[in-house]
Amino acid sequence: MEKKQRAARAGRLRRWVAAAAIGLMALVIGAPSAMAQGSDSVEGKTYVIGTDTTFAPFEFRKDGELTGIDMDILQAIAEDQGFKVEVRSLGFSAALAALSANQVDGVIAGMSITDERKEIYDFSEPYFESGVQMAVSQNDEDIKGYEDLDGKTVVAKTGSEGEAYAKSVSKEYGFKVKSLDQSATMYESVKSGSAVAVFDDYPVLAYGIAQGNGLKTVTDKVPGGSYGFAVNKGENTALLAAFNDGLAELKANGEYQKILDEYLADPSAAVPSNFFDLVVKSFPALMTGLWHTLLVTAISFAIAMVLGLVFGFLKISHNIVLRGIATTFVNIFRGTPLLLWAFMFYFGLPQLTGWEISVWTAGVLTLSLNAGAYVAEIVRGGIQSVDPGQLEASRSLGLGYGKSMQKVVVPQAFKMMTPSLINQLIISLKDSSLLLAIGFGELLYQGQQIYAANFRVTETLLIVGVIYFIAIMALTKLANYADRRFNK
Repeated sequence: MEKKQRAARAGRLRRWVAAAAIGLMALVIGAPSAMAQGSDSVEGKTYVIGTDTTFAPFEFRKDGELTGIDMDILQAIAEDQGFKVEVRSLGFSAALAALSANQVDGVIAGMSITDERKEIYDFSEPYFESGVQMAVSQNDEDIKGYEDLDGKTVVAKTGSEGEAYAKSVSKEYGFKVKSLDQSATMYESVKSGSAVAVFDDYPVLAYGIAQGNGLKTVTDKVPGGSYGFAVNKGENTALLAAFNDGLAELKANGEYQKILDEYLADPSAAVPSNFFDLVVKSFPALMTGLWHTLLVTAISFAIAMVLGLVFGFLKISHNIVLRGIATTFVNIFRGTPLLLWAFMFYFGLPQLTGWEISVWTAGVLTLSLNAGAYVAEIVRGGIQSVDPGQLEASRSLGLGYGKSMQKVVVPQAFKMMTPSLINQLIISLKDSSLLLAIGFGELLYQGQQIYAANFRVTETLLIVGVIYFIAIMALTKLANYADRRFNK
């Protein structure tokens, strides 16, 4: 009787645990996005919106805050229609990937409405009528129009109206188009001479010239496409309708024109006057980026050490299955690009599992698994570098295999591994810069945000480089001190 009661209680407990697990799973999968709430009303909801990182004056950072025409229009519409937005600054291509993966509910990023994109996305009514202009270096007196481009290379932003127009006339005028991801890097290419001209959306080009980007326009504006807010096809219809209603209201009450005038009337109002001024204004954002860089490196390397020790010991195991598992792990993560895994974890995994993956989670997974594969090889090499006679001698004195490894082999191996581990820590810190591709706010990402707004690329990158150098040197000194302290 007592056994039956215990069995019944155990059965009820298992059912309660299963129900709780299913409920928790539903919350995890269903919570991230407002699109899953299934209501036609947007009031009171919070929507996740993806955007570009560097497309001034439509989206850029000022004093660390994301601002611009797109951001102000979006916030004004959200306030008018009674919903809230959480904006994720990802980059244009990454924002579209996030939309396809349902990581975001919509995208606003100076995105031209085209027939090809209409097959994948539903667009709002146009909120800006764009156009294309060509610009050359301020000191260039040779290029005065398209006819002077024969045999030369021009640059345009990937996926932009400028790129589409440049390619459409490239054969007629005999020039080659090279596509880049950011306006600031395009302008630097022209100034450095790797390209003779840039095709860009005219408000972006005008803003950059006003900021002192070292270019000048040499052609009239060519009428271009229209910018629109996008959602996945057939989804978030209520959000799209609310955007259209709010946009119409902004145009009717004059708020829309005020937003445009604020950014297009005098875009040169807040340019840093000199290098010291640039350092002072950039410092808070760069220190935030440095903190994120150090934190994600520390967390990832701690996990990598655990993974490296486990798989390193498995690689020297006498069991062929365990060696095979360890070898497969090392080959996969050491033999594929780190950036590939950043995209896979942040964009691919949500599509496969339905779970939302934060940019921090994706960053830590990417760095720790990549570094873990290298640490595993360091551990294997360190252990195998210890003279086999050391193990044999300890065994002959009566110590078991485990104790011999723990007391004799591993301490000697760790001393030999330490320089390589310090080197891998430094590599992990530098590799964290690749996470800017998924919108992780590390040091180089913050630098990118700064020069996207003021177009002082060389000076900003010089500041970022000095901060990296100081951080890495300090970390190296600290690691070497710990090595001397504990490995006497």
